[in-house]
Amino acid sequence: MPVPLAQAIHADFQQRFGYEPLLVRAPGRVNLIGEHTDYNAGFVLPAAVDKEIVFAVGLNGGAQIRLVAHDLGETLDLPNAAEISPSETHWANYLLGVAAQFQARGIAVPGFDCVFGGTIPMGAGMSSSAAVECGLAFAFNHFLHTGFEKMELARIAQLAEHTYAGVQCGIMDQFASLFGHAGQVVRLDCRSLDYEYFPFDTTACRIVLCNSGVKHSLASSAYNTRRQECERGVAVLQQHYPEVQALRDATMAQLEAHRDELGPTVFRRCAYVVQENARVVTACLCLNKDDLTGFGKEMYASHAGLRDDYEVSCAELDALVEAAQAVPGVFGSRMMGGGFGGCTINLVAPDKVDEFIASVSAAYEKRFGLKLETYQTTIVAGVGEVAAEVVKS
Repeated sequence: MPVPLAQAIHADFQQRFGYEPLLVRAPGRVNLIGEHTDYNAGFVLPAAVDKEIVFAVGLNGGAQIRLVAHDLGETLDLPNAAEISPSETHWANYLLGVAAQFQARGIAVPGFDCVFGGTIPMGAGMSSSAAVECGLAFAFNHFLHTGFEKMELARIAQLAEHTYAGVQCGIMDQFASLFGHAGQVVRLDCRSLDYEYFPFDTTACRIVLCNSGVKHSLASSAYNTRRQECERGVAVLQQHYPEVQALRDATMAQLEAHRDELGPTVFRRCAYVVQENARVVTACLCLNKDDLTGFGKEMYASHAGLRDDYEVSCAELDALVEAAQAVPGVFGSRMMGGGFGGCTINLVAPDKVDEFIASVSAAYEKRFGLKLETYQTTIVAGVGEVAAEVVKS
């Protein structure tokens, strides 16, 4: 918990609004393995991390909504909480969308004040937007005594992003922010929404993200194309195996049997997804045995599949993974997120982190002429209230 940040947010709120707020922290997330499996009804393995958004929220007794983006130094005032609609102020929509979702459930949202700011780096694929949504949803659930379970708050936050931010995201990011446990990763079944925790020894391993600093223009169009290719694969398989409702249900034997019918590209896309789901399961078995080396092998295999079969990597991400493999004390490395840029996620022995950062940064700058931003993270608990003692210490 970044105490100075909580104190700054608390002080900003009191100075502007003159009363005591509820303080909430909402973490960002990483996904250790299980990429592009979510929309194929498969498995993902996220964790909440210690880069987070802190909120000061209060009901103001009127109808007005007053929002403050502390880091940006920007504000938005709306006269009537009963008449919420999307705003031209982009950052505000993540908050307004949450309020609108409570209203859609028949809950009257009164006037409220909110100051928020955080330590989640923008554009690093750590889901700052989900943290913003989940933090406010948690606060509303507290103030309005709605009694929603965490999974319902995750759905509220997800729908806020769909309807007000215009991003058709899966539920993983919101789920991870709300359901995180310190020292544990959580495997989510994206079909049933069943989940299971697995131990992750944060003293034996640091999670280091390397931000490539690039985002190639292919990203959004390729994402849609991959979804279509997966759907095409399912349509072919369903003709022979009616039980295959998603690639989650398919086997490599089924894909091999209809390789010609699928065609080389769709075969490779489907093979990646089937194998990635299996890798998530194997990686979790490794965690139960405290086998970080075995876990890391699954990460390297995941990256190879994303690079060669799913074809969503890029030269910068490949170079970062290649450089990581050459450093002692690195258990595993892979690209994280949709692809074509963004971050790699690396598991590094604590006493090797400095060497890792120096070595990979030098290799990256030499090859691409780009400075490498890195972020060290540990696994923390999900969304929760910040104790009053924190800001008074």
